[in-house]
Amino acid sequence: MSADAIRALVVDDDPDVSLLVKTVLERRAGCIVELAVDGHDAIEKAITVRPDVVVTDIEMPGLTGLELLAELHRQVPAVPVVVMTAHVSVEYAVQALRAQADEFLTKPLDTARLVDVVQRLAAEGRRRRDDGRRKEIVLAVGAHPDDVEIGVGGALSAHAAAGDDITILTLSRGSRGGDADSRQNESLAAAEMLGARLFLKDLVDTEISGGGSTVRLIEEVVRQVQPTIVYTHSPHDRHQDHRAINEATTVATRNVGTVACYQSPSSTIDFRPTRFVRIDGYVEQKLRLLACFDSQTASRTYLDPEFVRATARYWSRFGGGEAVEPLEIVRETAAFVGAHELVRQET
Repeated sequence: MSADAIRALVVDDDPDVSLLVKTVLERRAGCIVELAVDGHDAIEKAITVRPDVVVTDIEMPGLTGLELLAELHRQVPAVPVVVMTAHVSVEYAVQALRAQADEFLTKPLDTARLVDVVQRLAAEGRRRRDDGRRKEIVLAVGAHPDDVEIGVGGALSAHAAAGDDITILTLSRGSRGGDADSRQNESLAAAEMLGARLFLKDLVDTEISGGGSTVRLIEEVVRQVQPTIVYTHSPHDRHQDHRAINEATTVATRNVGTVACYQSPSSTIDFRPTRFVRIDGYVEQKLRLLACFDSQTASRTYLDPEFVRATARYWSRFGGGEAVEPLEIVRETAAFVGAHELVRQET
């Protein structure tokens, strides 16, 4: 599925209509389609899925289509809404349009018009959202080449698609894991693919300190970049370099509003994410980023595409959709691209 695929939420209590609309939009427009059976279900899914367009019936149990319109405009104000009804009357059309529906379709649906309307409104909705969205400045910090791509390659791809500025800071060239020059070139290739700026330092692999010298290196990059969002290693990790980078980054980014920790293959069972970033549509781009590190693929089973897909699919149990990257939140003021419901872990 393309990273630019339209995300549509279809709301109808008639499963036959829902299936028809879903099939048409998937096959003819390449959409990613979520289904909701009533207005309350639709609001919940609209908040978590953040669709590009909503297609809703006008008569349903619970909230009516018109009541749903009002709630959608309150909860997700930029999303365009298409109202469907089997009642062909001026009164219904006027009611829908006065309730700020963006388009009005009658049943039985003209599927060609449905596709045209959804594509047009989705493009308009994205422009509305982009106009109202602050551009984020993202800094992803890792101990070794490929660390950030493994942890948040999908999220970084989503940031790139949203036009955010991305910087990757890698504190060592990973000489213990392979040829340092090769790994440096691989890091440059991945950064170029993302359109990211790369800072590649040369601290000693497996001997990185969480203290003063490492803090100062990260602080210098933070001063230059002025990030609004920082991704880094989790403290819940078997690798000593990963723990050290977490410690140093937490100190160096103390004035940054949003800091989140990603999962690595060496994370322990104490890794407890509280935010789940959906990367539906960005999994293939993440795999392309990881393919840049071809010197590692023979010895690192966690770089296998099926392993990456399976991990993202597993976390979708908590974040919805088909693919998710999990994050432990240190601080949060900015909105994560693709992030969905906050799940609080019981301790």
